[in-house]
Amino acid sequence: MDQIAIGKFIAEERKRKGYTQKQLAEKLGISDKTISKWERGNGFPEVSLLLPLCKEPVNEW
Repeated sequence: MDQIAIGKFIAEERKRKGYTQKQLAEKLGISDKTISKWERGNGFPEVSLLLPLCKEPVNEW
């Protein structure tokens, strides 16, 4: 798996949904540093976070 491509995808989807890294991290119960790490291609989300990450609804602010 390409960590950089996955990180870019996570960042694009987060931004498309209107979340900051901190807001997404709070919704997933993790730190914003972890989101940053993923988006920089320095790691992957844990398997237990994949489904909640995929199901996060579009922000309706």
